[in-house]
Amino acid sequence: MPDGDLFDVAVVGGGVVGCAVARRFTLDGARTVLLERGADILSGASKANSALLHTGFDAPPASLEVACMQAGYREYLEIRERLNLPLLETGAMVVAWNEADRERLNAIEAQARQNGVDDVRRLTPAEVLAREPHLAPDTRGALLVPGEHVIDPWSAPLAYLTQAVENGARAVFGAEVTGGSFDGSEWALQTSKGPVRTGLVVNCAGLFGDILEQRLLGSAGFTIKPRKGQFVVFDKAAAAFLRTIILPVPNERTKGVVLTRTIFGNVLVGPTAEEQDDRDHAGVDEAVLRTLIAKAVAMVPALAGMPVTAVYAGLRPASERKEYRVSADAERRWISVGGIRSTGLTAALGLAAHVARLHADMKQKKDLQPLKNPVWPRMTNLAEHLERDWQKPDHGDIVCHCELVTRREIEAALNGPLPAGDVGGLKRRTRAGMGRCQGFYCQARVAALSEGRLADPLAVDACHD
Repeated sequence: MPDGDLFDVAVVGGGVVGCAVARRFTLDGARTVLLERGADILSGASKANSALLHTGFDAPPASLEVACMQAGYREYLEIRERLNLPLLETGAMVVAWNEADRERLNAIEAQARQNGVDDVRRLTPAEVLAREPHLAPDTRGALLVPGEHVIDPWSAPLAYLTQAVENGARAVFGAEVTGGSFDGSEWALQTSKGPVRTGLVVNCAGLFGDILEQRLLGSAGFTIKPRKGQFVVFDKAAAAFLRTIILPVPNERTKGVVLTRTIFGNVLVGPTAEEQDDRDHAGVDEAVLRTLIAKAVAMVPALAGMPVTAVYAGLRPASERKEYRVSADAERRWISVGGIRSTGLTAALGLAAHVARLHADMKQKKDLQPLKNPVWPRMTNLAEHLERDWQKPDHGDIVCHCELVTRREIEAALNGPLPAGDVGGLKRRTRAGMGRCQGFYCQARVAALSEGRLADPLAVDACHD
């Protein structure tokens, strides 16, 4: 941490929203630092999500959430090719499995149109099965939402922060914000990596957002109530039986369990919605996972007996109220972005633009000048439906054969402008160890290649070759 440097903006939290906010301020000309207590980005809630790009068709009308989701959706589509971010165009169907669900489709369609998503249309049972012939035949119809798609949940935030860093931002890891004071013009933050001076603090601390606000402001305007979601990932062979995102008819508490292809060629079912107090740990439960598998098979009977590649769980930073908890304190140069739940991946770019507008309204003395010719880094493609690095010459050989990860990809992830900081970060950048054998065969090689580079490194002598 450079002693004495004064930043215009300090973003606390390296999840998808924090990465997007850091990018937005950097491109707007602010001297920006991102502070993350973990060893890498996405070490909290953002590392586990369903990776869907949402239209906002079912978001609360006239809400900040729908505005940010739709702005984020548009910006993702505008910038994705320049950053080499993938898009799997699938569309989605909200499927009714009983008469009560079928009747509720009317209200969902009306809400979609109210939200400006006008290309939705009702499908008869025959039309549903024509689109998805492997779906269970007892469907009562569906609402088709053509604009819902699948994206890479990890390359997007990596691209946002990489662009920020390549345009002058700083990203500091292992930097938990432990305290701070505001003197009327600037903040003096205490972190586990040293002091930071900044003119503005943007709280994107996710699961710990209320704790950070309490710690620095003396009180919090919201309370985080962690909500665990468990997921099951089926083998890549399962993708032959599905091409559309299958959404349930939602209820007041949750959007329910989704069945979808992933950008990596698998099929995913989840998440659950389980309240818990622990903000750090999200364990999986065998009985719950079996229930998820049963739900997937009930929707697509051909999945019966399909091998499961992986299971995982994540925590969503829900709050005591359903809506986003975004607020600005101009006098103390503070903006909080809290309560961003499952729609955060889509809304992140929109939230970043909203935060930038809140900052502009504070009318600080320094006028920001947007960068004229920003650098546009290109991410490594991990999408199964597009050309991968292993298909290109001189990749240096295949390290992970399950996911076809090359040595060149691993070396790039370790040596780039935003290098992997821990094993999870390396996996998310390359997918090494995320395939059928879960690292059984490639772990020793990955450990050797990453030796001395990661927090809590893989032990070579404990790995299988």
